[in-house]
Amino acid sequence: MSCASLRVPLDYAKPDGEQITLTVSGMGSLSSPHYLLVNPGGPGASGLGTEKLVFSQLPQEVAQQYAVFSFDPRGIGSSTPVSCGDTTKLTPHPASPYQGDLQQERNREGLARQIAAQCAENGKGLLPHLTTENAARDMDRIRAALGKDKIDYLGYSYGTKLGATYATLFPAHTGRMILDSVVDPTVTTYQTQFQQNPALQARAEQLFAWTAARDSTYHLGATAAAVKTAWNELRDKLAAQPADGKAGVSELDDLLSSAMYGDWAWPSLMQAVASHRGGDSTGLAIAAGQAQYAVDPGQLAYNCADAGWPRNWATWHADTAKSAKAAPLFAWLNSWYSAPCAFWRVPPSPEVPIGSVHVPPILLLQGKDDPATPLVGAQRMHRVLRGSSLLVDGGGNHAAYLNEPNPCIDGPAAHYLLTGELPKDGTCPPGGSEAAVPGG
Repeated sequence: MSCASLRVPLDYAKPDGEQITLTVSGMGSLSSPHYLLVNPGGPGASGLGTEKLVFSQLPQEVAQQYAVFSFDPRGIGSSTPVSCGDTTKLTPHPASPYQGDLQQERNREGLARQIAAQCAENGKGLLPHLTTENAARDMDRIRAALGKDKIDYLGYSYGTKLGATYATLFPAHTGRMILDSVVDPTVTTYQTQFQQNPALQARAEQLFAWTAARDSTYHLGATAAAVKTAWNELRDKLAAQPADGKAGVSELDDLLSSAMYGDWAWPSLMQAVASHRGGDSTGLAIAAGQAQYAVDPGQLAYNCADAGWPRNWATWHADTAKSAKAAPLFAWLNSWYSAPCAFWRVPPSPEVPIGSVHVPPILLLQGKDDPATPLVGAQRMHRVLRGSSLLVDGGGNHAAYLNEPNPCIDGPAAHYLLTGELPKDGTCPPGGSEAAVPGG
């Protein structure tokens, strides 16, 4: 492993002006013929350590050809970080208010306004320059510093937007690129959260059905409807009296939201719920303590840079209330996470029009029922990135490539990394036990 720092312009319009620091980490041999740059998403997630995880999961024949690098994007972690100051008193869990609880909504609206003001005050020199376009330009500085004419890339979730932006800005320097769990390039970030809400609700219905099929284990109901009723009853009870004084309805909502990203989390969540119903709240309280919400300045900075956020709360209220009719467990929760963007004091930055130029062949990977980045986003990215290929996995886990075995995806992806040859578009059954079906 290796680690290095790189100076880049704070403002690319003034390349010789103030500089900031990026921290880059790598694993593998520098004599490898290919360098793979990876980004875990977020936006604003720290990338350091991702290179080790990716390198360790690559098939041996691929790892022999690649060194893998990652980095903390500008404003994040070990790169010049942005701060919102002390937000400990401004970080209640972004719970979904019960319908009609206007006082709670006003309180949280006020907190969102305070968070935006505090971020503006503490990060005013850096915030205007924390954009996806600048992060992509930083990637090209990393490529140049590594001495490569072309850089290969693997991006997850928001990292797909970052990668597609890079390919649009620097097509001549774009090598083999895999985008997994794909962000919709045709809508604003504000609109994206309303795509997520019904997808999250549908994924929760899958969880309830999964639990019902295991009623002998969890005893929460033998039908999905019965499990859903038990879940809503638990929400009501925790709203009135948090378990062990720690796990209230806010924490339960967040635990459910987190579990939607991967079905590997379902057994522990439902066991904690079942144990609570049996009189033991330990597991629920521990899980809730591990899921404490905190303001993430970097994530807000990259999200709120989008021009699509309405700057009046009435629009947010109307859109969220409408969405809550179809997604009652998630609509308000999702809006509260991003509510400071309604009051963001940094002017929005123009978005790079992804796919506005011809880009090299790119491989898109997508879970059919992924709620965080719904399938429609991958389909639209496929259309705007002409010449790309799309493989759809029949499951619903987010950012699954290399994180869980799937022969349907893993084989074609390895072949692409080794040869640059894209597979045909295809679909995979849940579990990926069969080959991709062309034309899916």
